[in-house]
Amino acid sequence: MSRSMFKLAHISDVHLGPLPRLSIQELFSKRITGFVNWHRNRRKHLFGSTLDLLLDDIRAHRADHLAVTGDLVNLASGIEIRAAAAWLRELGDPADTSVVPGNHDAYVPGAYEKSMRAWYDYVRGDLAPSQWQEDRHIFPYLRVRGKVAIVGCSTAVATPPFAASGFFGARQARDTVNMLRAAGEAGLFRVVMIHHPPIRGATTFYKRMIGIRRFAAVISTGGAELVLHGHTHLNTLHWLRGQVQPVPVVGIASASQGPGSIKPAAAYNLFSIDGSPGAWELSGERFSLNRAGDAVIPESVDIFAP
Repeated sequence: MSRSMFKLAHISDVHLGPLPRLSIQELFSKRITGFVNWHRNRRKHLFGSTLDLLLDDIRAHRADHLAVTGDLVNLASGIEIRAAAAWLRELGDPADTSVVPGNHDAYVPGAYEKSMRAWYDYVRGDLAPSQWQEDRHIFPYLRVRGKVAIVGCSTAVATPPFAASGFFGARQARDTVNMLRAAGEAGLFRVVMIHHPPIRGATTFYKRMIGIRRFAAVISTGGAELVLHGHTHLNTLHWLRGQVQPVPVVGIASASQGPGSIKPAAAYNLFSIDGSPGAWELSGERFSLNRAGDAVIPESVDIFAP
């Protein structure tokens, strides 16, 4: 193993529980549908202990950095947002964990701003102000860690009941292209984080990402070596056209998913990045919760293998 190898762990859709008690005022919104869905479905399969097992295993593998691609909370109540902030602090130094928000983190109008304010140290770029400034755009952000450039994008927007779509707009696209070009010129391996899968047909219509074609143009124009996403609660591999060669687009199961559901059990991906510009070496291993739900085991040797 090269001493310069960079190990990047990826989890998503944390959905920290249990769901707190909410006031009538908080439930008098889209949250009522999520509240019912949680008690009818999610609470039966989402367990905090599985998340702890994943994190312990990530630490055992000595990952250099942790990427979290959204949905830290369920209904984005104030209690949940503050609990997620405390959970992030428990992970360690904000410099070692990068977060982008998901649709559940912007569940109702105003929730996105509250989440980003509370989690600011984990969603700001290296050159961003040290204090939250509501009149400034956070995304995309750029973080450089060793030979790796981490570009965080946001698709998180409040949506009507029974919708979970995301939006990637023109302003963010332009800024992302500029960041990716600059990182490429600096000789860095570029990782893009986003919540919704930027792949047509990867999820149902009401959960789709609006701006898929725009994002694809960003990757082919700006260049990237790896795209990470969540949202679907599935372990997936797709590809987008890059500047020189296809770019892998990797999704991961919910980090809190217990065994016995129709969705795959909790998992994380561990990427090993080595090499240099024009000769990058990328491999990825997946580690998943076992059937008993009491341990994390290797699922495959290389998730990029045919």
